[in-house]
Amino acid sequence: MKIDGVKWGGGLLIILALMACSAWTAWAWQANAYGQQLAAKEAAHQTERTNMANANSAQILVEQGKRLALEQWLAASDQSHYRALTNEKTKQALLRDRLTTADLRLSVQLDAAAATGCDGVQAATRTGGVVHGARRAQLDPAHAQRIIGITGDGDQGLIALQACQTYVAGVMASE
Repeated sequence: MKIDGVKWGGGLLIILALMACSAWTAWAWQANAYGQQLAAKEAAHQTERTNMANANSAQILVEQGKRLALEQWLAASDQSHYRALTNEKTKQALLRDRLTTADLRLSVQLDAAAATGCDGVQAATRTGGVVHGARRAQLDPAHAQRIIGITGDGDQGLIALQACQTYVAGVMASE
């Protein structure tokens, strides 16, 4: 029976060896299949990340384009505002010069009802002119200079307000 036991023992060893070999083969095949699945998932993930990076790059380029357009618009708006402000200051300076040289005189219209009996205003006109309409009184050149300065400041404020309104309208339109 010893021969029989060796037969059975050898057969059993062969069966165990075949089982171990098939288990190892199954494990290797399964590892290969999982490896391929992981590789496919990694490739899909990498593709997704690449697509997201490309979309982000495209969005950044769009935003940079918008920023460049806004900067150009602001520069043009600023230049327009500066030009309007400079023109207004030039007109003020010319007006002040004309007032200083007595080339121009400021006058105010007097209330006709209050002007009767007013001893500060002459009723007669000068020899070179005829007054038509309401009576007027000329202002002192120093007072006229101050009035021009005040109106100039007001004009500059209006120009600045217009520039701000244009800016806000542009920003609201770009959104």
